[in-house]
Amino acid sequence: MAQTHTDLEALLMQRSLTDPELLAAAEKSADYRILPDASVIKIGGQSVIDRGRAGLYPLVDEIVAARKNHKLLIGTGAGTRARHLYSIAAGLGLPAGVLSQLGASVADQNAAMLGHLLAKHGISLVDGAGLSAVPLFLEEVHAVIFSGMPPYQLWMRPAPEGVIPPYRTDAGCFLLAETFGCKQMIYVKDENGLYTGNPKTDKAATFIPKISVDEMKAKGLHDSILEFPVLDLIKTARHVREVQVINGLVPGNLTRALAGEHVGTIITA
Repeated sequence: MAQTHTDLEALLMQRSLTDPELLAAAEKSADYRILPDASVIKIGGQSVIDRGRAGLYPLVDEIVAARKNHKLLIGTGAGTRARHLYSIAAGLGLPAGVLSQLGASVADQNAAMLGHLLAKHGISLVDGAGLSAVPLFLEEVHAVIFSGMPPYQLWMRPAPEGVIPPYRTDAGCFLLAETFGCKQMIYVKDENGLYTGNPKTDKAATFIPKISVDEMKAKGLHDSILEFPVLDLIKTARHVREVQVINGLVPGNLTRALAGEHVGTIITA
């Protein structure tokens, strides 16, 4: 028998929020897709933005052209400056929550720079409460920029080992895509996608065009292209059941990926 809203409400009022019957009933309820026509793209901090004009200017032009046919939520990574901050803060013995705040400050700076580059095209930067204006921006100019770091800050869940925040900009962009029920999640990096090894140091590494989360973990590749927690987020997602990793330094790759072409590596749930 289908679960009714009345049944679910009764369980919520009477049971613990971890009660198995309550959780099962909540799982059966419809999950509304807020922005099903929008695409989330994450611009890598170290891989793209840190390259400056050479890496970013061609991508800016491609974004401006692509937004004519696509609605874009553009997230920014943190990159090299965040790694430097993590090194200093970890050496000082500071906890993951503090490192999370520091990493967010760099992702914010990158979002601000990208926002200024795209300002003359009417593409704005939003943060915090400004996310409520995203539908308006998408309707009017088909694009908006946000900082990719999830806003956990001091409430960042520490990793099992070390103090580096486990949920960083890859995870933040994915969580936004999943929450809004977006149609695709594209990671823009400086490699063609996933390889069997690090292509920058391993000349024998071979390219992997498509792979599942379980296959990545079985092959020991779970931390080679995306932040490790993203794989678990993909597995439990309701809407965004695959992500695409592309080389944003190759002109046209982003446009092709937005059009649904198999560019780079696709990682599936």
